Amino acid sequence: MKLYMSLALVALIGLPVPQVLAEGSRGINPPPLVLSPNLAEPWLLQLRPEGQPRPAPMVVGEPVAQPPVRLASAGSPQAAAAVRRQVAPQFLPAVVDYTGPHKPGTIIIDTNARYLYLVEQNGVARRYGVGVGKPGFEWAGAHKVTRKAEWPDWRPPAEMRKRRPDLPTFMAGGPNNPLGARALYLGSTLYRIHGSNEPWSIGHAVSSGCIRMRNEDVTDLYERVGVGTKVIVM
Repeated sequence: MKLYMSLALVALIGLPVPQVLAEGSRGINPPPLVLSPNLAEPWLLQLRPEGQPRPAPMVVGEPVAQPPVRLASAGSPQAAAAVRRQVAPQFLPAVVDYTGPHKPGTIIIDTNARYLYLVEQNGVARRYGVGVGKPGFEWAGAHKVTRKAEWPDWRPPAEMRKRRPDLPTFMAGGPNNPLGARALYLGSTLYRIHGSNEPWSIGHAVSSGCIRMRNEDVTDLYERVGVGTKVIVM
């Protein structure tokens, strides 16, 4: 009876019965059994001779087909929209020569060319593309940075909410906030140099007077200037 049960167990775990009988008759022990690390397997699959390859798992049913990833072809509406949402290459940051009269550390904003310059040492300036006030909201003047804020809250002024009744009275800072990642407040005015969650607007006249930048660029500028920095808007 014991022999019958042993042979049944050996057959279940995959060892050839004739081989076991032959080896047993010569007094040779069968190969040792090892326990699979996957205890979730059925117990008969957990026990297998040392060195024997693990059986392939059983797949029930066919894998669910994944929809193919479709890339927008050139000329498609999706491709055209993607191009419209990109910043024009000429408005990406650059270091340029500067021979003007302003001291290093001064911010100069050329609203016609849509560039912000941070004057640096050795006759160079760091140049960034900006979005500026739309027609009717242009302005010029000299101010100082009076406050800096990271992920600033937004409180649209009463004049703006009168033009746009759909605007909230308050919006907490964050990726969806129109002021973007950083803001530099200019004097006692309502104007700011700030980030934007609409980077494709850089290089255009789109704002209500504020100077907007890509979030990456305003964050870089924020780290380079402090409160008291002179800002000249032309």
